[in-house]
Formats: sequence, structure tokens, C-alpha cells
Amino acid sequence: MSKPDLTLHQEVHALYLDHYGWLQGWIRRKLGNAFDANDMAQDVFMRLLLRKQPVQAHQPRAFLSTIAHGFVVEHWRRRELELAWQETLASWPAPEVPPPESRLIFLEILIEIDRMLDALKPAVRSAFLMAQLDGLTCPQIAERIGVSLATVERYIAKALRHCYTLRFEP
Repeated sequence: MSKPDLTLHQEVHALYLDHYGWLQGWIRRKLGNAFDANDMAQDVFMRLLLRKQPVQAHQPRAFLSTIAHGFVVEHWRRRELELAWQETLASWPAPEVPPPESRLIFLEILIEIDRMLDALKPAVRSAFLMAQLDGLTCPQIAERIGVSLATVERYIAKALRHCYTLRFEP
């Protein structure tokens, strides 16, 4: 059977057999943890199985490591958010700390917000965060980042539309 005749499942299976060990080792070196590396390598192949288009990896290791790199970055970002959340909780008086179930829900919401904001251009994200977190007005933001008032208003409107659209997608 020639390569073009392979189904997606067969292509992924062949990639798995030929490169899983290498990919798992590559991820383990990035994370320093074999358990997370095993899970993440599996996630890479699951993503490939869920694709609608065929896998045409002329350089399979470069292809797989590119996908895995996205998972590694996401892993470290999540870890940073978890640590920041834990530090925040540690600074609260004991009666104000939410129960474990609520803490997990809050963390998942923080991760979702982080993903939404990460898709924005840095200037748009900065203006939006200055407005939302620092409570700055559009004129204050414009002065701080050195752009016109109209530009800041466009940035904030774009960020709000982006978050609204992502939040209400099916």
C-alpha cells in the first residue's frame, strides 16, 4: 500500500509506531517529568486523530515536535497560573478562602480567560487589561501607551468583541 492510500488512522498509527518513543523523550526533556510527557505525547497523537485532513508529514519529527511544543507552552502557562492562584489564595484570610471545588472552577475560568487574552495582539491586550484591571480610562491609557484616544477605544472594543465571541461560541 502506498503512502497516499493510507487512511488518516493508518497514517497516525504509523507515526505513532515510528516516533512515539522519540516524541515522549523530547517532551520529557522539556518538562523534566516522564508522567506528564507520556500524557502529552498521547495528546499529540489524539490531536492528529481528530484532524479532518490527512497527515502529510514530510519531516515527521519536526511536525510532531511543533504540535508538542504548543502543548508544552500551554502546560507551563497553566502551571504559572496555578502557582499565581495558589499564592493569591495563601494571602487570603482563612474564612475567605473558597472550598476546593470552587477553587478548581476559578482556576479553570482563569485559564479560559488567559487563552482568550493570549489570542489578542499585545497592544490590544495591554489596553484592555489596563481598563479592566487597573481601572484606567481610555484617555489615561492613550497617554500611558502613547497612542491616540481613538486607537485605545478601538483596542478595547476589539478585545471585548473577541472575548464575547469566544465566550458564546457553541
